[in-house]
Amino acid sequence: MHGLEWVFSIVLAVVLFITGVIKVFRYEKSRDLLPWVKDVPRAFAQAIGVVEILGALGLILPVITGIYPWLTLVAAVALALLMLLAAVFHLLRRETTEAGINVLLLIMLVIVAYIRWPLMP
Repeated sequence: MHGLEWVFSIVLAVVLFITGVIKVFRYEKSRDLLPWVKDVPRAFAQAIGVVEILGALGLILPVITGIYPWLTLVAAVALALLMLLAAVFHLLRRETTEAGINVLLLIMLVIVAYIRWPLMP
């Protein structure tokens, strides 16, 4: 199962890091790429980007360094909550494709969190 966790963690980290960087450092580009960004305050979109960047780092760095590896579980759970809220947001806006992507990322994050759960047999 750990191979699956690594594949999911790396894919999630790359996707979330890139989208986070676009929202934080390339805000105008994010307005073009992501239609919902135009409808929320700039600070809100950038805050989501910061959470995505920190979460992406949290999925990988603690396990690689061996320093507080339990933070990977925290990052996975926090990002899963973010993806759940994002899916609901997109469904309310009738953006089913975007909601589907969020649900896919949510499932991957739940799998990573389950594997990282300290009480797992």
